[in-house]
Amino acid sequence: MSAPRRLVTLYLPLSLASILLLFPFYWMLITSIKTDRELIDLNGLPFWVFEPTLEHYRVLFAETGFLRWALNTLTISVVATAISLVCSILAGYSLARLRFRGAGAIAGAIFVTYLVPQTLLFLPLLEVVRQLGLSNTLWSMILTYPTILIPFSTWLLMGYFRSIPRELEESALIDGASRLRAMTQIVLPLALPGILSAAIFAFTLSWNEFIYALV
Repeated sequence: MSAPRRLVTLYLPLSLASILLLFPFYWMLITSIKTDRELIDLNGLPFWVFEPTLEHYRVLFAETGFLRWALNTLTISVVATAISLVCSILAGYSLARLRFRGAGAIAGAIFVTYLVPQTLLFLPLLEVVRQLGLSNTLWSMILTYPTILIPFSTWLLMGYFRSIPRELEESALIDGASRLRAMTQIVLPLALPGILSAAIFAFTLSWNEFIYALV
């Protein structure tokens, strides 16, 4: 491929894509260091900073509870993700690997549960949390978020578990390994991409969720 053609077909599209992807971060940065007067100046240049200031950062960290809020969100997201992953791995493995009556119906019911809008669930869950005496606590969020994380994570992990050949697990069982050992030492390492995908999904959803936290 010639240099001019490579420039047009490769480097130019990559440059444009990079600019589009990085522009929101650039905009957030310059907006955060502008003065209030510069922010509301309609005649100014919006893509540059003429009077940079760190006053907004000082107000954020010194006059608000931002650090405490961020720590609470991080704690809730990590613990809720861990609980959801443990439950989803066990549920997904049992539905994908074990043969028992009603497995297909249970799998379908789990997926349908994920499709239920959150706006229909937060009022009943609020009453449950209130009866448990957990209102306005971190545990109210930690125990509530898995109700929306486990269904999708379970469905996602079921697909990964089903893609792993059964022969690998059966060979381990024939050699004397228990079902638990075969799952932890053979199936789970092979399903690591799916587990990481479920973990990222659960963490980001917990981090961005606002309706339950507001109520």
